[in-house]
Amino acid sequence: MQKFIEHLSLLRRWKKVGLQLAIDATFIALSFIGAMAFRLESFVFLTKPEIWSTIIIATAAGLSAFWLSGLYRTMVRFITGKILIPVGKASLFTSSALYLGSLVLDADIPRSVPFIFGIFVFLSVCGLRFIARTFFRAPIHPYKQPVIIYGAGDGGLQLLNSLFHGRDYAPVALVDDDPSLQTLSVGGLRVYAPNRIPRLVKETGAQVILLAIPSIERARRRAIVSSLEDLHVEIKTIPGLNEIISGRAKISELRVVTAEDLLGRDPVAPDTNLLGKDITDRVVMVTGAGGSIGSELSRQILSQRPSTLVLFEVSEFALYKIEAELSEHATRLSYSTDIVPILGSVQSMQRLQDAIQAFGVQTLYHAAAYKHVPLVEENVVEGIRNNVFGTLAAVTAAKNCRVEKFIMISTDKAVRPTNVMGATKRLAELICQAHARSSLATTFSMVRFGNVLGSSGSVIPRFRAQIESGGPVTVTHQDITRYFMTIPEASQLVIQAGAMGTGGDVFVLDMGEPVKILDVAKGMIKLHGLTPYMVDHSDQSMPDQGDIPICITGLRKGEKLYEELLIGNNPSPTSHPRIMTASEVWVPMDKLQPILDRLFQACERVDLPAILDILHELPLEYRPVGGGITHWGVRVDDGDTNVPSANGETSL
Repeated sequence: MQKFIEHLSLLRRWKKVGLQLAIDATFIALSFIGAMAFRLESFVFLTKPEIWSTIIIATAAGLSAFWLSGLYRTMVRFITGKILIPVGKASLFTSSALYLGSLVLDADIPRSVPFIFGIFVFLSVCGLRFIARTFFRAPIHPYKQPVIIYGAGDGGLQLLNSLFHGRDYAPVALVDDDPSLQTLSVGGLRVYAPNRIPRLVKETGAQVILLAIPSIERARRRAIVSSLEDLHVEIKTIPGLNEIISGRAKISELRVVTAEDLLGRDPVAPDTNLLGKDITDRVVMVTGAGGSIGSELSRQILSQRPSTLVLFEVSEFALYKIEAELSEHATRLSYSTDIVPILGSVQSMQRLQDAIQAFGVQTLYHAAAYKHVPLVEENVVEGIRNNVFGTLAAVTAAKNCRVEKFIMISTDKAVRPTNVMGATKRLAELICQAHARSSLATTFSMVRFGNVLGSSGSVIPRFRAQIESGGPVTVTHQDITRYFMTIPEASQLVIQAGAMGTGGDVFVLDMGEPVKILDVAKGMIKLHGLTPYMVDHSDQSMPDQGDIPICITGLRKGEKLYEELLIGNNPSPTSHPRIMTASEVWVPMDKLQPILDRLFQACERVDLPAILDILHELPLEYRPVGGGITHWGVRVDDGDTNVPSANGETSL
């Protein structure tokens, strides 16, 4: 039977239509014979020639009606209840043709027969297709994996239809929170209450649960996944509603539920006036446009339709990638925005100034920075050059070219920093604050926020790679916590905060509640249907304890147990519920510039003790872990006065 069904599936379309026409013609004729036999309780009528002529007329009329109703343009395996109305109308037309034909041919057909005939035609044509659909949807491949679909709404039904003829999954049950759907049958499968899932998993052998609720709120999704984590099943999901609507994904494209789906919050609806205020019909520039934050900022900016979007990036591949993506998107949506890719380093003020002047930049988002804490700890000089003097170059170029708005992307690690990266970002804030006090043409502001999900160097992609390789998953400390926000939400908030800037503002984004990283690691392992367990050393393996080991490795250089967003405790609210302003200490440019000059000279000499002294001299509240810094394996502690610099000189 399976071979026969597979053979039918491989027939060309015109052959399938021809087969349906032949079968429908047979059923129309049999429906007439059945109706006459039901009414007359005899088959004597078949001996009359006019009866056969009437059968031919009714059959031709029926096939024509079904053809015009679009029945033969519908694939049998995707037949739904929507065909009942057109088939009903066609059946009524067919019975009417039978009645008129019998009058013309004087076939002596009882007046009740056309009515009975119409019912038989409707039942046979519809019934045949629903029976055929059941066979076509039956698992042709015996190795299909049984799955449970969570969600019996439109998304669940569409997913069900997609999976029935796929090669990977065989749906065995539907689950839904809605009591009105429970105990009903949808697409041939019964709908159960969520509390039946453990029993269904045991009875059906399902090892995968598919979430088919694309419009669900993030908090509700988090609650559902939490209730399923201990079942040791893999949890997958269909794309979100925005991805389906925009055409970036199809409902049948399944993926494993990720930490990004659960950790972020449901975003607050953005203020459209703030989003477009500094962007729509203006020339906008993004530095670091190829990075995780810069690229999403660029996407959000493009959606507000600037006249020109200048992408400034030092990485050739990153610039190529984001420029190609945005150009394709702009073409698809018929945007008139000019997208300009520019290769260059923010450390080159002349390159920045030339680009700003060439295109008349009005709004500049400064996202270029080295952000990976351990890497900057090992490359102190380059971290300072890029994050501090790159920001100084960008600020100076914007000021010289009279850019109207300058928004710098900062970080929670700038608050009481324990690492060089955080210290450089706080110093970059001081530069922006100092210039804001002395600039009339350019409005400078800073937006400070914590970790974003999925960014380069983020813990989430690292955990995912470790799980896929079989472990161990490494966590630096069992009590370490971090704030998390999705990149799209952070980017939208940055744009809105920047639009509220009046000069020297330090905006702080509400990051929600901090999350324990150890809990994130355990949750990600469970999402893959695996069991986590703790080990003391990364080379330990205890398969009897679980599937994926988790090892505590110790805090990395410069790493904090927790992050802060405010130096003081005096945040002020704004018109947006998730954006606050902070009143932070600042230093006038006439006092800051001499210190920056000394820091630049120390970097030129690679004078690590001098660098450390200057970082302490500035009002950064910098407290390095262990009281010192390491550069290329050379350790410099507070109070060291006779340490060889990297170029062989001695600092006194």
